[in-house]
Amino acid sequence: MSEFMRIIGLMSGTSHDGVDAAIVEIKDAGDSGLDVDVSVISHLHVPYDKTLRDSIGQAFTGSAEQICSLNFVLGEVFAQAVLMLIQEAGLRHQDIEAIASHGQTIYHIPPTIHRRVGSTLQIGESAVIADRTGILTISDFRTRDMAAGGHGAPLVPLADYMLFKKDRVVRAVLNVGGISNVTIVKENLNDTLAFDIGPGNSLIDEAVAIYSNGAVFYDNNGNLARAGSPHMPLLEELLCHPFFRQPPPKSTGREMFGTEFVKDILRYYGSLAQTDMLSTLTHLTAQVVFDAIRPYKPQEVIVSGGGSRNAFLMDLLNERFKEKGCRVSSIASYGFLPEAKEAICFAILGYLTLKHRPANLPSATGASKSVLLGKITLP
Repeated sequence: MSEFMRIIGLMSGTSHDGVDAAIVEIKDAGDSGLDVDVSVISHLHVPYDKTLRDSIGQAFTGSAEQICSLNFVLGEVFAQAVLMLIQEAGLRHQDIEAIASHGQTIYHIPPTIHRRVGSTLQIGESAVIADRTGILTISDFRTRDMAAGGHGAPLVPLADYMLFKKDRVVRAVLNVGGISNVTIVKENLNDTLAFDIGPGNSLIDEAVAIYSNGAVFYDNNGNLARAGSPHMPLLEELLCHPFFRQPPPKSTGREMFGTEFVKDILRYYGSLAQTDMLSTLTHLTAQVVFDAIRPYKPQEVIVSGGGSRNAFLMDLLNERFKEKGCRVSSIASYGFLPEAKEAICFAILGYLTLKHRPANLPSATGASKSVLLGKITLP
């Protein structure tokens, strides 16, 4: 059996609240290329300060100069996160085989029937990461899938399958970050599919930031939303968004469900109390997740991402799925920190790249073929 590789996965998600870094030991556990042993050695979350959060938020609709500058700034931030993690783990840079960095998504344009190949931009300069750490860096995972006609997202389904497949069981591996996405893990890889569902925390976070004038960025435990009541006319109007009716494969981002979306809501429903608005938006996330996953009849929904820490959202999901005999559980019950899950998955994707194995699932992304993912920057 092969020796393990020690890889650091890096993830900065659509919530742009910080970067998660995880040291993961991975080795083959069989001859199929899909069976691996995965062990998480250490995890670190580095929160962004307000200045950096604001810079990233501005870059979503920013100038070329802003994005160009932020690309190198984030490269430095990511590199420092890696160095801190290595030090905390008592390791040296020579002990790490590679860094697998998703980067920070700035803009994402999915393919459509009118536009065969989409486009996407993730920043956090890999040359800076490789130079500062002295470690081979794999980055820009989405673009190769998109070049093959895919959405470039979600990219974690193969890793989800490798981690959570179980004989004769259907599992929905749900990540609730800024955007919610799901992998429907079935016994057979060819039957596994994944897609972006829609807003996760993005609308809730944006509303909290607007109401607090930038002083607060999220609804802690969903306490504010729990104190309110959903405004049903608004909820019903939001549930009519055409993205929710679009069949997979599909992908989205903050350019659709972000600041401008919330500002439009407040323009027409600004008289709603803050608690009622947040209750409405939290119910929206729960309902679109339930509607998207229900047709696949999973026996279990495994939740990761920041949304798994929102007790009110988790209660709403439990209420809905319980009626269908489906259990909802945090990924923590499987020994993984919810915030670390996507960093772990990108470490696995980096491992597959180093092994020269395709890592996209065309059934999930819509790509015309399986492809190797990522670009390699040598130190």
